[in-house]
Amino acid sequence: MLTVDFDTLGVRPGQRVLDLGCGAGRHAFELYRRGLRVVAFDHAEQDLAEVSAMFAAMEQEGEVPDGAEATTVQGDALDLPFPDESFDHVIASEILEHIPADEQAMRELVRVLKPGGRVSVTVPSRFPERVCWALSERYHDVEGGHVRIYRRNQLLDRLRAAGLRPVHHHHAHALHSPYWWLKCAVGVERTDHPLTGLYHRMLVWDMLSAPWLTRTLERLLNPVLGKSVVTYLYKPAGVAVA
Repeated sequence: MLTVDFDTLGVRPGQRVLDLGCGAGRHAFELYRRGLRVVAFDHAEQDLAEVSAMFAAMEQEGEVPDGAEATTVQGDALDLPFPDESFDHVIASEILEHIPADEQAMRELVRVLKPGGRVSVTVPSRFPERVCWALSERYHDVEGGHVRIYRRNQLLDRLRAAGLRPVHHHHAHALHSPYWWLKCAVGVERTDHPLTGLYHRMLVWDMLSAPWLTRTLERLLNPVLGKSVVTYLYKPAGVAVA
């Protein structure tokens, strides 16, 4: 399940891309398939070990074109271990809401981005997220959980202050919002509830089959119920390194 639209981001084979807070690697894998030079970065060593194993399996199965590269790097988003202007693009998907010092993380991703390079930042949308917080404290009040709910204008103001300029935004994954509301209502740690189990099976079916009906329904609902808001920005020439 991809949240970022790579065509809107403007990625091309051979470019170097940082997947900041890559998690399980969903965006990094697709970038690798598209022939980019991918750095999957995260704080969690176990996640990175699994991402690295998948990179190796993809190469072995011949799923990546010549010239594509993929590596994993463990570290802190507040102090990225990369030189200035190292990447053509940066993806920061569902990470900033976890970081107390989010503005420092924004400055760091701008620092490692080349002038003219593009960034995609995704965070939970305000309305679906507020419902989740209202239904369950455990949804967000855990170690490594969400520390804030962004207003879109607030997010854009902080990204502008870091040196980026917005280009476009959209919402994604409207069908996932009711699933998380159900999870919060019955208990986010429960794995045996029939309602959440049934809804989860529907989501898996939708992702694998992409039927016309659910794809159309989600596209219509995304502006209101989209679980994530996705922003695309670029770094103008002449932005000072923080």
